[in-house]
Amino acid sequence: MARITVLGGTGYTGAAIVAEAARRGHEVPSVSRSEPAERIDGVGYVIGSVLDPSVLDAVVPDRDAVISALSPRGDMAGEVEGVIRELARRVDGTPTRVAHVGGASSLLVAPDGPRLWDVTKDGLPDTVKPEIETGLTILDDLKATPESVDWFYVSPPEVYGAWAPAPATGSYRLGDDVLLRAADGTSTISATDLAVAIVDEVENHAHRRRRFTAAH
Repeated sequence: MARITVLGGTGYTGAAIVAEAARRGHEVPSVSRSEPAERIDGVGYVIGSVLDPSVLDAVVPDRDAVISALSPRGDMAGEVEGVIRELARRVDGTPTRVAHVGGASSLLVAPDGPRLWDVTKDGLPDTVKPEIETGLTILDDLKATPESVDWFYVSPPEVYGAWAPAPATGSYRLGDDVLLRAADGTSTISATDLAVAIVDEVENHAHRRRRFTAAH
């Protein structure tokens, strides 16, 4: 049994990670600022802000993994970068892994590049760019941490989110830095299947200090 803290555990991705980890019998505290719509048996719910040091004091020490599924929107805009830096500082030199579920924009569209961000940013609305830039910054920040910080970063496929739900298939494909597409050109995954990939990573330690992506 692993001890897995999920920050943002009532959001679209976070709730799926919490459910999958609990289904496998792991110890899971879910951290969020609001009560979940429905509680899962066996999950410990911590209601509070990740910007409160006392909340991190309660849910970071002695964990196998602390997974951020935080969304940099609303009053969390510009704040998530600092949370991940603080997590990296806290786990430095310990067995605890820190992880973040970011976006697809840092993925390469081909093995020799460019990034998805580089080929799409001119056509994106200005309102979504800060959120994407947060994901890019966090990946760069994690890569710059000392070797004594064990981390992994998860990039969903190009089309992913509550606004574009995909059916759960019970399977996924893994990639590293290159965007995955199906034979028909689509790049999707369900939150349920992405959560399976993430909990598999916690159990298997396949990507130490690396990013990976998962897609149908």
